[in-house]
Amino acid sequence: MNEKTKTILCSIVNAFIIAGIIILFIGIYYAMIKAGIPYQDPPLELQMQYEINAGIGSVLTGSGFKIAVFNCIIRVVLNLVWKMKSK
Repeated sequence: MNEKTKTILCSIVNAFIIAGIIILFIGIYYAMIKAGIPYQDPPLELQMQYEINAGIGSVLTGSGFKIAVFNCIIRVVLNLVWKMKSK
């Protein structure tokens, strides 16, 4: 595998890592800021709004974490393969 292919592949994996981190932070924002602490005795509309925002935060946080970790693992494996191949 030549150098150009290696740099393009590294750039793609790095882009996915950054995308996962951004999605993770958006999910944390939804979970902590938008949803926040639930109201004590909310009307039905506020309760539904809280559940929607908390659900969005939960899904985005989980997805962002999985994307970032999975692509970090891919990056480490690719580096190990390239080091083994160069020897």
